[in-house]
Amino acid sequence: MTDPTDDTLGPNDVTETLRSAIGDRYLTYALSTIMHRALPDARDGLKPVHRRILYAMRELRLSATGGFRKSAKISGDVMGNYHPHGDAAIYDAMARLAQDFNVRYPLVDGQGNFGNIDGDNPAAARYTEARMTAAAEALMEGLAENAVDYRPNYDGTLEEPVVFPAAFPNLLANGSSGIAVGMATNIPPHNLHELIDACLHLIKSPNAADDTLLQYIPGPDFPTGGVIVESSENIANAYRTGRGSIRLRARHEVEDLGRGQWQIVVTEIPYQVQKSKLIEKLAEIIQTKKVPLLADVRDESADDVRIVLEPRAKTVDPDMLMGMLFRNSDLETRFSLNMNVLIDGLTPKVCSVKEVLRAFLDHRQDVLLRRSRHRLAKIDHRLEVLEGFIIAFLNLDRVIDIIRYDDDPKRALMAEDWAQSHVRATDEKDYVSPLVAGADPEVSLSEVQAEAILNMRLRSLRRLEELELIAERDALMEERAGIEDLLEDEGLQWKRIAEQLRETRKQFGKDSPGGARRTTFGEAGEVADVPIEAMIAREPITVVCSQMGWIRAMTGHVALDKELKFKDGDGPRFAFHAETTDRLLVFGSLGRIYTLQASQLPGGRGMGEPLRLMIDLPNDAAIVDILVHRPGEKLLVASTEGDGFVVPENDVIAQTRAGKQVLNVKEGAAKVIRRVQGDTVAVVSENGRFLVFPIAELPEMARGKGVRLQKYKRVFGKQGTLELDGGLGDVTTFDWDKGLSWTMGGGKTRTEEDMSEWKAARGGVGKRAPHGFPKSNRFD
Repeated sequence: MTDPTDDTLGPNDVTETLRSAIGDRYLTYALSTIMHRALPDARDGLKPVHRRILYAMRELRLSATGGFRKSAKISGDVMGNYHPHGDAAIYDAMARLAQDFNVRYPLVDGQGNFGNIDGDNPAAARYTEARMTAAAEALMEGLAENAVDYRPNYDGTLEEPVVFPAAFPNLLANGSSGIAVGMATNIPPHNLHELIDACLHLIKSPNAADDTLLQYIPGPDFPTGGVIVESSENIANAYRTGRGSIRLRARHEVEDLGRGQWQIVVTEIPYQVQKSKLIEKLAEIIQTKKVPLLADVRDESADDVRIVLEPRAKTVDPDMLMGMLFRNSDLETRFSLNMNVLIDGLTPKVCSVKEVLRAFLDHRQDVLLRRSRHRLAKIDHRLEVLEGFIIAFLNLDRVIDIIRYDDDPKRALMAEDWAQSHVRATDEKDYVSPLVAGADPEVSLSEVQAEAILNMRLRSLRRLEELELIAERDALMEERAGIEDLLEDEGLQWKRIAEQLRETRKQFGKDSPGGARRTTFGEAGEVADVPIEAMIAREPITVVCSQMGWIRAMTGHVALDKELKFKDGDGPRFAFHAETTDRLLVFGSLGRIYTLQASQLPGGRGMGEPLRLMIDLPNDAAIVDILVHRPGEKLLVASTEGDGFVVPENDVIAQTRAGKQVLNVKEGAAKVIRRVQGDTVAVVSENGRFLVFPIAELPEMARGKGVRLQKYKRVFGKQGTLELDGGLGDVTTFDWDKGLSWTMGGGKTRTEEDMSEWKAARGGVGKRAPHGFPKSNRFD
């Protein structure tokens, strides 16, 4: 920071704190982003870049009925004259205005590749051409009549309109989205016919309730169609508060293929969903068997959308299949409504639909008044010229004489008293004087009138032209009186605005091409939570997982001691029988349990696939064990530190690839997971210490470190680190009355019926293991 006492500071140097400097500059940037980039104006529904694009096209005379111009020329003019930003950004903004799948009423008529619903980008600006649409021209109608204010462009060499006159509520008709600093906006498109109906109602009843407008605007009308399944109450609340969300589903139909076969055809997809990514997601769902009812997906789209979904079997319920796809894909989306706009061109505000329509109507009233005053000034100017022409015709000989012989005819015409000449002229005419009775006897010409007379063509000096001038003057006087009445009577103003809106509705309403509502309304319906097991054919499989973590599912119950093929350097580790409807629990060394669907395992013809590709198992975590999930039963989990607890199996099921953290381990790692099958716990350490205690001494919890099962001494290792003397070897449970059994060498089983010698309180050291217990200190 600059020292304010520094003598080197000049007289024009200013010092300020860093907080103030940064705060002021960031605020300036934030306001610039909000007002001049991200948020649309409620009056014409446009952001500055869109307004400048359309105005530049108007200056290039690219009317809806005219010719096309290269997009590069248009974006270049916009960048050079009005919008000093990148031409790529300008072209992207212009291309979006031409995409009928993004904009409900396109404002740019594009010729060439302007992108598609698959998400493909438009061709380069040098390859495409564009012009305005009739809707864009309607937004700018009145610019030449002083309907809006103008401001200097970025370098002060030209002027641009602050806002467009806007013949229709474009903000709601085409919607808008943007991210500013600390705020954002997201407005869906609506049907123009419905919007104008609501405006007409608002003109008749300015105090109409927000909910009343829903009778005219039931909801958005997306350019890609679809079905809105949001309740009318939620839509009404969103329109009332300016915030909310709307559920939108793809439109589909069931095609009968004969012989009981059928398929589902999707004909409309939700707004702003790229068809190519939707197809990829559906293909992924099929590959991962997330929706087992779906067998295949095909994209048969041409100019229209046609996505074919084939069921796994003809007995599948179509509604159930679509319900699952709505949950697991973008065939159903939510449009988040946030109606944050510049309500007066300056102030950002989250508005209701009524406030937005009110802002539009007030703007239309202001436009009407400005255009009327502009027309009034034009009429007054023309009337002044007409009066001069009429005086000239009544005194034609004198006018010609002045023009022929006077050195300064303009000054002479203005200095002449035309009243006396007029009297003499009227004695020779058959028609009544056009001068107003009782006027000033001295009649002189103004500079404007004299200039107009001097510029008059000779061919106009005919009797018919004189009569036409008088008729024109009378018509203008009548029009002027009507405009004065309009300016003084607010009722007449709203009547005129209503007439203009009806004309716009006739041009772009539901009876015009593309004006009918595309998005319909429907009931969401409740899709029952059908267990995935109920949708899978129940078949026996043998799950095999190698030492390196490659897993596969072999068809049928294969002998577990059968020799199988593995990759070089790999070998068998886990092998057990299961069924395709089972869920598998994978216990990681970091204490996290992952859930796998047995039906989604790769087939047994190859070597399988890495288990880490199916779950988010960290690289530093090992696979401790894999179990078949048995609902309603309990598991015992323990760590190498000798801590553990009992957890219900239903509580460890994970819904995501990330799994669920169950056993917390700070030191050591997760060691054992066993299904509880008795009332007593048997613990053996790595150094052969044996301990038995009731399972009631263990807490039942969903997550945690647990309690101490067995005590181990801490000693210093060879590297000087503190280590456990032994650590947990294995844990199991058994019925006290039946005794404990374990497998000995050669596959023999031994049962020790009386375990009283090793029974002690939980957390003890234990005694030497029973005679014949395996030296591996494992119960298996």
